[in-house]
Amino acid sequence: MPLTASSRRSSKAGAPGTDRHATATLAAAVLGFFVITLDATIVNVALPSIRDALGGGITGLEWLVDAYTLMFAALLLSAGALSDRIGARKAFAGGLSLFIVASVACGLAPSLPVLIATRVVQGIGAAVTMPTSMALVRQAFPDPARRARAVGVWAMGGAIAAAAGPVLGGLLSLASWRMIFWINLPVGILTLALLSRTPHSPTRPAPFDWIGQVTAILAMGGLTFGAIEAGAAGFIAPQVLVSLGVAVVALATFVTAQAKVAHPMVPLTLFRSPTVVVATGIGFAFMVGFYGLPFLFSLYFQQQHGLSALGAGIAFLPMMLLGTCLTPFSARIAERTGPRVPVIAGLALIAAGSIALAAVPATVPVWVTALLLIPIGLSGPLVMPPTTALLLEHVSAHQTGTASGVFNTSRQIGGALAVAVFGALLSASGGFEHGLRISLLLAAAVALVAALAAPRMGTARRGDA
Repeated sequence: MPLTASSRRSSKAGAPGTDRHATATLAAAVLGFFVITLDATIVNVALPSIRDALGGGITGLEWLVDAYTLMFAALLLSAGALSDRIGARKAFAGGLSLFIVASVACGLAPSLPVLIATRVVQGIGAAVTMPTSMALVRQAFPDPARRARAVGVWAMGGAIAAAAGPVLGGLLSLASWRMIFWINLPVGILTLALLSRTPHSPTRPAPFDWIGQVTAILAMGGLTFGAIEAGAAGFIAPQVLVSLGVAVVALATFVTAQAKVAHPMVPLTLFRSPTVVVATGIGFAFMVGFYGLPFLFSLYFQQQHGLSALGAGIAFLPMMLLGTCLTPFSARIAERTGPRVPVIAGLALIAAGSIALAAVPATVPVWVTALLLIPIGLSGPLVMPPTTALLLEHVSAHQTGTASGVFNTSRQIGGALAVAVFGALLSASGGFEHGLRISLLLAAAVALVAALAAPRMGTARRGDA
């Protein structure tokens, strides 16, 4: 009896050569995710050292962080579409190569404006690398069960980077803050070597949506610029109002263009799936807490408690290590309970941890604050892997890169706005401690809203998007 198409695919999926390719692809995707996540977390503890060396106040530090996340967010949508058009493997290689070159340039920057400019280029490379790493996993593991486990491994790369970033940043800062950027070079070269062993990705040629890209950059740039400048100039300053107005007009133009152009960067039909909509919101809410709080407490530990960069990194260690230890079990937890249960639990942990941190007095010892950060660290493996797996399950194969771009754009916007808004609150007239508490309560509220929406994920049929 001849083999059916599904039998042939199953047989091929289990072939040793195919498994080796899948392993190499997953390793490259994990390392790519690792290195761009490391760059986001390693910078926080080095901010005071960079300020001492290159100057700049709280606004300069906000731009140093958000120059990376802004371009990351602004180009993720195009990067996802690019992945679908030219193939995930080719796009991943190009994005990671640009990221490596920009990292070396960051380490050589002679001034803060130059460093911010090179961080912009880093963000462009990271924007291409992130969604293509997810698309590579999707292509290497067509079986949903194996893919869910692979996504758990992929998430492990980010968890390890998040855990290692603060301590590694503190250690490298003892020698020079420039080392926090140069560490990306050897990791990036190893990743490209692994990528050379992976098969070529399928392509789906289509014209590029320039209107969508330009309006997306204007919308995200205007929103982030307005939020950052509000901290220094006030929320009713002319430049703030103008930038926010530009963001609103650009967003409206983007949505209108996506509905009318022949080959939209983000097909609006993608959002017919409740899973895509809710997952996008969860990605935003998660990053407000998981990315915004380390920014807050890096400054808190060093400015309010006088810790060194290494001391601040060590204070983050319990939070990051316990989250990393939980990551390998994320897929098993989701298999036993269903994916929505750990997602809701993780978002609840962010809310509970933020409220607890806001409630304790400023005079508590550092070790108490470090312990109260642990729920935030545990939220990572509970929220992101199941949400990512559900998203990939509920979009068609040819839209994997685009859906990944949308999802990760929401994550980066959440992180960028958290830094901008929290930085503005820290600089407000109420003082650092008042701004810290308001920021924590805001993070808790966002997480709770996302937890209430999470039960709607998974209600659409597979491939509806």
